[in-house]
Parts: sequence; C-alpha cells; structure tokens
Amino acid sequence: MDVLIVEDDDAMAGALTAAVESAGHHPRRLSRGADALLSHRNFQVILLDLGLPDMDGLEVLRKLRQVTDVPILILTARDDERSVVLGLRSGADDYLVKPVKLVELLARIEAVTRRAGRSRGTPQEVIVLGDVEIDLAKRTASRAGEPVPLTATEFELLALLASHAGSVVTREQILDALWGDAFLASSRSLDVHLTGLRAKLGKPGFIINVRGVGYRVEAAAG
Repeated sequence: MDVLIVEDDDAMAGALTAAVESAGHHPRRLSRGADALLSHRNFQVILLDLGLPDMDGLEVLRKLRQVTDVPILILTARDDERSVVLGLRSGADDYLVKPVKLVELLARIEAVTRRAGRSRGTPQEVIVLGDVEIDLAKRTASRAGEPVPLTATEFELLALLASHAGSVVTREQILDALWGDAFLASSRSLDVHLTGLRAKLGKPGFIINVRGVGYRVEAAAG
C-alpha cells in the first residue's frame, strides 16, 4: 500500500518510514497538515500526528473525513481520554499513543490491508433488518430510506454485526476483524465507535449488549 505519514518530528518520521518500508509498503512523509489535505488522494492509508506546525491534527482529520473514507490512524503523544474520544469521533479508525510500538503499528496497518481487500472482493449484497438497509458493495447504510452517514470503521462494525444478525459477535471477534488482533489495546476504540454508530442509527435496542460477551443485532430487527 501507499502510506502517507503526516509527522513533523524528523526522528519519529524516520522510524515510521523504516517500519512501513520493512512491511513492504510505500511510505511518503509530509510534515504539514495543509500538504496532507492536498495529497491524500494518492494513498490507501494515512498515519496522522496531531501536533502539526501549521494546524491541529484533529482539524486535518475532520477536513479529510469530509472528502475521503481512506483509513486514518492517529499517532500522537496526547493520551488523555478527551483527545482519544475526540479523535475517534472525528473519524479516525484507530488511535495510537507515542512512543508507538512499531510491531503494533504494523499489525494495525496489516488489518487495514485485509479490510480493504475484503471490501474490493465483496459481492453485491444488501442486508435488510427492519427499516435499516446495508449495501455491502456500495458501503452505504440507510434507515427508512434516509442515508446514515457512517465513518469507515462504523460501517465495518455495522456490516459485521448485521452479517451475523441473530447471533452474538464477541468483543474479541470484533477487535480481530476490525483492528487485526483481538488482544491489542483497541477496546476503547470499539466503545467509542459503537456509541457513534448507535447514535447515528437512532434505534435504541437495535444493537444489543450481551453483558460480558459481545453484541447482537436481532435477525428481524424492527
């Protein structure tokens, strides 16, 4: 994959570039948010630092999400709960706190690769659950005929649960399918994306929490 690294620290950018190259991907490093906004179309995944010299990384993220659903992983020194939640709710697919474990970073990038490959190979199929319709090929969702604007990860989460409607999908299964490893520290990411998905659907009781196990969508959800 072509990977865009948006990072103003030369040492960190060098380490990230070397790690991405070692996994067989093709990195390009930019240090300014404005440059990333102009160049994002050429990449399949973006690694985004929040502390950029020309604009806040969250602003870059929000602007990118207005024009693209390319997977975006935030890499930042900000580890407070508010920043994590803001980043995920603004459309990030994942949030890694510096210093980043490069093995973990590569696992996340590999997970994005698998998800992108599955998306390209998805047959034309529409799942209908009550008034909710999920088009797996077009990667769109609607409720009562009205589009539901989902981030890439929110759509993946909805599609996964809907594809197993009537059955419980465990938290570990979700973490493995969406982030590539059930044992990586993605639990907080899942909670934020799930909250966002529920709010956008506006259907209390549509996604049922099976305490201590996972989540279930009823096969005949109304």
